[in-house]
Amino acid sequence: MTIADLRRQNLILFEAISGSRAYGTNLPHSDTDLKGVFILPEAHFFGLDYIPQIANETNDEVFYELRRFVELLLKNNPTVLELLGTPADCVIYKHPLFEQFQAADFLSKLCRQSFAEYAVAQIRKARGLNKKINHPEPPARKSVLDFCYVTAGAGAQPATDWLARQGYETAQCGLANVPHLTDLFALFIDATPGRTLGYRGLVRDAETSQDVLLSAVPKGEEPVAYLSFNRNGYSTYCRVFREYWEWVEKRNAERYQNTVQHGKNYDAKNMLHVFRLLQMAEEIAETGQLHVRRPNREFLLQIRRGEFEYEQLVADADQQVTKVEVAFANSALPDAPDRFAAEQLLRQVRRSFYALA
Repeated sequence: MTIADLRRQNLILFEAISGSRAYGTNLPHSDTDLKGVFILPEAHFFGLDYIPQIANETNDEVFYELRRFVELLLKNNPTVLELLGTPADCVIYKHPLFEQFQAADFLSKLCRQSFAEYAVAQIRKARGLNKKINHPEPPARKSVLDFCYVTAGAGAQPATDWLARQGYETAQCGLANVPHLTDLFALFIDATPGRTLGYRGLVRDAETSQDVLLSAVPKGEEPVAYLSFNRNGYSTYCRVFREYWEWVEKRNAERYQNTVQHGKNYDAKNMLHVFRLLQMAEEIAETGQLHVRRPNREFLLQIRRGEFEYEQLVADADQQVTKVEVAFANSALPDAPDRFAAEQLLRQVRRSFYALA
């Protein structure tokens, strides 16, 4: 079933323009996002093929089945709550039955978590982006050898540096476990003509190996030094390297270029939503009302244009989080929406819709 099917079969209860155009933060090149609510045909609903959500290929148009919509309302999901506060100029269609859904009947202290904690997650994401931009990973991946160190007196030297100073090649090296000491190895050197001891070197392949390589050491051979493999450091590096290049591959090219162009090294659109969500959360806690169209459009667009320093925005956001926590601690809102009343409304609207079909 597609969105076109919903329209053709008159299954839509509500359809509206959402996102930046609803918030009032849209720019001339902004996309037009659509959100809505639909009801499955009666035969589908009572059958095995329940469909909770339908979207187009780009996910710019998303419609929630009535039951899923109510489930998300009960969780105070910001996306679906905002549908109930859609500005009149963004409403495309509203079925008379949908008038029974009012934001005030669902707003609760769960909004502290759904709005504010989501915003906090976006702050962490902004910090992560800042780190990625300012500390990019070079395309050449480090190897196990870059995390190996050889004892030298009371200290240690990078294994490759130590070998170069001693005039040894990695192919001459043999490693053996040191009992009771994790990731510490006795280092042997084959100095015989033709390298007859048969040592295997330090790693199987410098580019792909994930561990050091052990060798069989003839009895009586003495180690020339001890080698330590910083396994935890290597593991952490591999994770950071992988995450960085996955981010490079998947990042939104246009948003990234905007980030680079304004020179402040944060995702400006992301930070705009941080402040929007935190301000909405505080309003909900203090007034019990949901205001989707933002009154401070210019401030939010200043953020999007990169007119503030990253450190100041993060500090201000942290202060706003504290204000939200205080507001919800003192709020008269219920702890959670009335589940029984919501279920009754769900049944009533569905029965009425099927009766009219």
